[in-house]
Amino acid sequence: MALALQLSALASSLQFPFGRRLPCDIYWHGVSFHDNDIFCGQVNKFPGMTEMVRKITLSRAVRIMQNLFPEEYNFYPRSWILPDEFQLFVAQVQMVKDGDPSWKPTFIVKPDSGCQGDGIYLVKDPSDIRLAGTLQSRPAVVQEYICKPLLIDKLKFDIRLYVLLKSLDPLEIYIAKDGLSRFCTEPYQEPNSKNLHHIFMHLTNYSLNIHSGNFVHSDSASTGSKRTFSSILCRLSSKGVDIKKVWSDIISLVIKTVIALTPELKVFYQSDIPAGRPGPTCFQILGFDILLMKNLKPMLLEVNANPSMRIEHEQELSPGVFENVPSLVDEEVKVAVIRDTLRLMDPLKKKREAHFPDICMDRKQRFPEVSDRMSSSKLQLSKLSIVRSKQPEKPLAAKEDHPNSEQASTSESNTEAHLPSICLKQVFPKYAKQFNYLRLVDRMANLFIRFLGIKGTMKLGPTGFRTFIRNCKLSSGNLTMASVDILYIDITRRWNSMTLDQRDSGMCLQAFVEAFFYLADKKFKTRPLHEQVASLIDLCEYHLSLLDEKRLVCGRSGTSTGRPLHSSTPLEGTSSIPLAGGNPPPCAHSTDKSSDSKYAVP
Repeated sequence: MALALQLSALASSLQFPFGRRLPCDIYWHGVSFHDNDIFCGQVNKFPGMTEMVRKITLSRAVRIMQNLFPEEYNFYPRSWILPDEFQLFVAQVQMVKDGDPSWKPTFIVKPDSGCQGDGIYLVKDPSDIRLAGTLQSRPAVVQEYICKPLLIDKLKFDIRLYVLLKSLDPLEIYIAKDGLSRFCTEPYQEPNSKNLHHIFMHLTNYSLNIHSGNFVHSDSASTGSKRTFSSILCRLSSKGVDIKKVWSDIISLVIKTVIALTPELKVFYQSDIPAGRPGPTCFQILGFDILLMKNLKPMLLEVNANPSMRIEHEQELSPGVFENVPSLVDEEVKVAVIRDTLRLMDPLKKKREAHFPDICMDRKQRFPEVSDRMSSSKLQLSKLSIVRSKQPEKPLAAKEDHPNSEQASTSESNTEAHLPSICLKQVFPKYAKQFNYLRLVDRMANLFIRFLGIKGTMKLGPTGFRTFIRNCKLSSGNLTMASVDILYIDITRRWNSMTLDQRDSGMCLQAFVEAFFYLADKKFKTRPLHEQVASLIDLCEYHLSLLDEKRLVCGRSGTSTGRPLHSSTPLEGTSSIPLAGGNPPPCAHSTDKSSDSKYAVP
């Protein structure tokens, strides 16, 4: 108890609610990346993450991957964007019904900017969708509703799993060993005309069900309306379920989803923190909402960029009088996630290892790496604004100049010994070999960023697109530069009409991907789409690598002859972003997939 109070006081003293005076090692924003005055340190948000996990943007990112790898991305329900795709939605539903008259689907409509279950409703027929009024100003996603979920105690539930995106380039992903299971508060029945509007039966959102008279605040990890995911797995295991297989499928879902999100996140990142400009490094905790079907297949519901880190709930003592009561389940899961995120992002770890390598190596064998002490049930973790002020550094001498360094290290180790093993387990790049073949759009994003220029913009202009075509040697008798201009105009105009943000004109990344798909199909007609795209990427990277080599040779030549080094600026349409190059691309692209393996989180 004394330790918890000490940690609580320490964390409270490290907040800066009225602004900071000194640079910090770690900045903890409450909502999104928004501070343009941060030139160093680490920030707990990625630029653009809030926009990327909104329901429409997430659906479009996953749809691109479903076009390339339909079997790999079948964990996300088919989605349509409203109102833009309403007619397409109606036509496709009718076509399926005509082929299978027994098909009687239910659809769920989710407002794009909605949260905590706000504005979500179910329909049985497309004509029941509320097209008038708010939908025009508040776009939405409509998906086929998952009618056969796994039930526990006859109740539907979902899983909130916490995922740490530690780094974008190189990609580094960690998954918490435990999560939350949030239960509905009314026994589940498949949707029908009588129960379609029973939100406590169909919607698992905690913020909705807490207002139900049947909501039970948990007094243990395995009871009540909110439980630990590990307690659910333990229960399933007792019934003979292969828990390693369940974890394997969940980890695969998480990695594939992050792979779908990272290409556009890279574009956001270079826009806010262009290469060569000082800026912070970023990390972020994401909340993955996952539903287990009756056959134990995990389905992605949504991704939350700002998952609640509250570890207490309000309890009404008397009419109108409320008290904050600690939630044992929230505390068990969330405190560990925050604590171990700070342990992984420890800014002092590299400094210690650099100055005392022998000591640190010895400590690695005995204790987990840690320098921060975080947190207790008394903290409002979700409201932390800035964590850990950086103190002026004192010069460190060599190890032999500090006879007490071993004693100091031992003292620090003793304070760390009480901490549990880290709850966040790395899944990428640990399992990179199984998933790297999916990163085609990521490679397209590298090409896109290369031709954006140096202004930090997020959209490609017509000159940049023409330069891309020319430098990658994509024009031919069947693809003249005039037809390239027409392609650019048609695709860009359509995508710009679908977005509310009209601040910048030009081709966004998703429009570039559509154009790339068109070019790949035109050049490699007889292959599957993912092979067409992979072959075209290989071709582009090969020609750009030749340009980079030419630039390097010209630079050396200019230096040796004493002439001005004209090639000190990039060749037309190129930048300093390195691309893979070397031998000419093969005629057929191989997508070597390793056999399925278990990604069990111990």
